[in-house]
Amino acid sequence: MPLKWSDLDFRDCTLLVQRSMVHGRGSDVKTEYSRDRVPLDPALMEVLLAHRHHYHRTEEDWLFANPQTNRPYHQDGIQQNHIRTAGKDAGLGDRIGWHTFRHSYRSWLDDTGAPTSVQKELMRHASIQTTMNVYGKAMTDSKRKAHSKVVELILKSRKTIESEGRADGACAVGA
Repeated sequence: MPLKWSDLDFRDCTLLVQRSMVHGRGSDVKTEYSRDRVPLDPALMEVLLAHRHHYHRTEEDWLFANPQTNRPYHQDGIQQNHIRTAGKDAGLGDRIGWHTFRHSYRSWLDDTGAPTSVQKELMRHASIQTTMNVYGKAMTDSKRKAHSKVVELILKSRKTIESEGRADGACAVGA
């Protein structure tokens, strides 16, 4: 994951996706639509802040750098050595990969009742047809609420922007 700390905005709880890495080579994202700010749940931002105290620092300030190379971890190695191993250990087989996470995330968004337009934008699809054949554009607040529901499912977090008393939809997680 070629993410840098500068891609995170802790005040607005967003992540700017602007580069990709395939087989160890960094480049721009596939489409201009893929380059976008993604709203993140405050609980996830807290996890990233905790990671900040333990991560391997590099000159480029990668969020998840391999200490041996000072570059982002190679996705094939993570998939082979960790994801597939965890899948086997969990009795799910060895066919689990990166797209398994995308399919699961989309299913969880659907389970939360997130509108199709929100799903399209959170998945960063250029066309709604890629997601589910419905058109529309979601607002950041709707995307954040849908994303927060998924994070809540995963992290069992009850912390939301509303419970913090932020009627304006601001995030403001301490950096």
